[in-house]
Amino acid sequence: MKSNTIIIVLLIAIFVGVGGFFAGMKYQQSKKPQGRFGNFQQGQAGQFAQRQGFRPVNGEIISADEDSITVKLADNSSKIVLLTDTTAINKSSEGSKEDLKVGEKVSAFGTENSDGSVTAQSIQLNPILRDMPGGGSPAN
Repeated sequence: MKSNTIIIVLLIAIFVGVGGFFAGMKYQQSKKPQGRFGNFQQGQAGQFAQRQGFRPVNGEIISADEDSITVKLADNSSKIVLLTDTTAINKSSEGSKEDLKVGEKVSAFGTENSDGSVTAQSIQLNPILRDMPGGGSPAN
């Protein structure tokens, strides 16, 4: 009878330990960054950029018109970034399409199109470029 009690107590202790372990794991998972920019703020731009269809483009503007800019990437390739009426253009103060001039450094964020171009949701003028997907490189 005494050995049955010991076995029951051991099984209960194991069950409580395993349950506590899994509860702790779920709690830890709930503490990870949430939201649109959680991974980006931790410097994990690759995970941020891998959202389906989302593509950051970083580099120097080599041509610009009313509807698009062409950005030279760090690997010397280029990417066309399409502008819309709702594209947010940011700098230390509010920007406009007229601020998108050849030679300016930019980071464009938007959805990649089937032809390889990107439709911008926002553009940051004069960003601090780091080794980011999409052609970023350290700023000079």
